[in-house]
Amino acid sequence: MQTENDPSSDSDPPARKKKRGGVGRFFRWTLAIIAILVVVGAGIVGYGYWQFTKQGPLTRSVSVVIPKNASLGMISDRLEKRGVIDGTFIFKIWVRLHGAHSRLRAGEFRFPRGVSQKQAMKVIVSGKQVLRRFTIPEGFTSQQVVERLKRVRYLTGEVSKIPAEGTLLPDTYFFVRGEARDSVIARMTRAMTKSIEAAWAKRHTDIPITTKREALILASIIEKETSKKGERRRVSAVFINRLRKGMLLQTDPTVIYAITKGKGPLGRRLLRRDLKVDDPYNTYKYKGLPPGPIANPGRAALLAAVTPLKTSEFYFVADGTGGHAFAKTKREHDRNVRRWRKIRRELDRKKK
Repeated sequence: MQTENDPSSDSDPPARKKKRGGVGRFFRWTLAIIAILVVVGAGIVGYGYWQFTKQGPLTRSVSVVIPKNASLGMISDRLEKRGVIDGTFIFKIWVRLHGAHSRLRAGEFRFPRGVSQKQAMKVIVSGKQVLRRFTIPEGFTSQQVVERLKRVRYLTGEVSKIPAEGTLLPDTYFFVRGEARDSVIARMTRAMTKSIEAAWAKRHTDIPITTKREALILASIIEKETSKKGERRRVSAVFINRLRKGMLLQTDPTVIYAITKGKGPLGRRLLRRDLKVDDPYNTYKYKGLPPGPIANPGRAALLAAVTPLKTSEFYFVADGTGGHAFAKTKREHDRNVRRWRKIRRELDRKKK
């Protein structure tokens, strides 16, 4: 029989029971608080990610310029001001969580309608800037090309010097905002070099054009003589035939270049007295090709210069439709010239 004070009794002292009960309650409350914090934290994180990935406020696409060395805060402010995002706090947090804050690029970026903050981040990280474009028409002189570039918005800097005639390929060029004009000139020069090489690889070996420069000069004349796709190789054939015979080329565009020096259009009709100007570019006075190109020819003219048609034609003149009438003999050519002068007189009367 055990007494009340027997140490072998199963009952704990009241103080020990109280102590154990307090520890248990504290532990349970701690777990409960942690659980609540986890749930609340998960909710906050989930809400933040939802804000980061949900459709944004933009109702139409916009372009935003991100300056060089802009901080995440500056970028966030710009995006908010342009309406791309509707707050900067979430954006800055999640960009950092993605480790993208150090990969944001400078430039001009286009953001589509409804873009999310996450998508906006990816646009800037990608570095794919807004591409703008301009076109240089075939037959522009280098001076005209430079004048055109001066008027292209968003290009920067001055052209350091007028490029040599015939060294710039006419084409449509794309550029990003802030690109230097000299950089564009360099791209145009490289494009012309590649185009000459490509045309030269296809040249006919029986033509009296022995260098790439000669091909470039002839191509520039062809470019100024006709803009019709189906005529270039035929015009080329006439000049090739004349070169073979040692005849004067007698092409008006070279005389115009002798007068204007490539600064722009003549601005009037070519007169008989102009054909007597003493200049090496005057192919009415000097045999063979002129000393240099008279414009910047396009790819089609370059190819036509070295792949002329096989014809026996030595003459052509405007036919009043935008094309030309070709002839094998001087008599036939004189008849075409008379027809063209009659058409021109009628056109002049209609203008009055």
